[in-house]
Amino acid sequence: MSGKKPAILKPDAGGIARAVDLLREGKLVALPTETVYGLAARADHPNAVAEIYRAKGRPDFNPLIVHVASVAMAKRLARLDGRAEELARKYWPGPLTLVLPLRDDAGIAPAVSAGLSTIALRQPAHPVAAAVLSALDLPIAAPSANRSNALSPTSAAHVLSSLGEDSPAILDGGDAEAGLESTIVALRESGEWSLLRPGPITAEELENTLGPELKLRGATIEAPGQLKKHYSPGKPVMLNCHEPTEDAFMIGFGSVRGDATLSPTGDLAEAAARLYACLHEAAASDKAQICVAPIPKEGMGRAINDRLKRAAA
Repeated sequence: MSGKKPAILKPDAGGIARAVDLLREGKLVALPTETVYGLAARADHPNAVAEIYRAKGRPDFNPLIVHVASVAMAKRLARLDGRAEELARKYWPGPLTLVLPLRDDAGIAPAVSAGLSTIALRQPAHPVAAAVLSALDLPIAAPSANRSNALSPTSAAHVLSSLGEDSPAILDGGDAEAGLESTIVALRESGEWSLLRPGPITAEELENTLGPELKLRGATIEAPGQLKKHYSPGKPVMLNCHEPTEDAFMIGFGSVRGDATLSPTGDLAEAAARLYACLHEAAASDKAQICVAPIPKEGMGRAINDRLKRAAA
């Protein structure tokens, strides 16, 4: 694709139809979701999935999230128990990914699950992504549309900035509403569960439905975003700063001012939605370092601090 300008597709009937055609042919498309933009390919197409890994430079031990159009589609790929069905009723479509036992007859490209016996599934709430999935009627693998370990994209411009002329066609659905990757929960066949990645749906909410979490922290990578170094802006990141160090771009929060702010009122939902936009702005600045104001560690703040800790690794 070198030398060619990536196509930007409008989020109308024509753009959605073009995206569906490209996906059906086994090509990549960058799609908007309510969390971040995804780099989408047919999950049943090994060559298309290989293109995702090639475009991202992604480690082959890192599994991909598969996006589905419905619970019925999810049941063709994984075994859903009563807990999974209850969570799907409560949070789908929405920013919750469920890691579930993979069906033997799922027909998914082996690279999607990275050799594991589980599969990560989500039904996105963004109307454009939903329209594509409905028209395609196939599950799509769609990790974030950026180079591996780089900042996640919450706009079409971020996708272009990260992937450049190697970017596939981008279906431009505007800025992502949640701005933070989905919460990932593994539901064990033993009846236990683990939070693999914090996100917009908090651990407290999940415990209200599932009971206490089994906190397992082994070496196995079961889901995206578990690598220690991830979401990197390409500059040193210092956390819990009340003022910037010399030659640092300051990201503020609440009463702590900055060159940009996650939320001037200290609203964690707004901070989550603006996190990657602020980090992209800091990365593009002429400052050599990035300082970030302290973020509360409760509720959605846990997910924000998780991403910042990995960005600073």
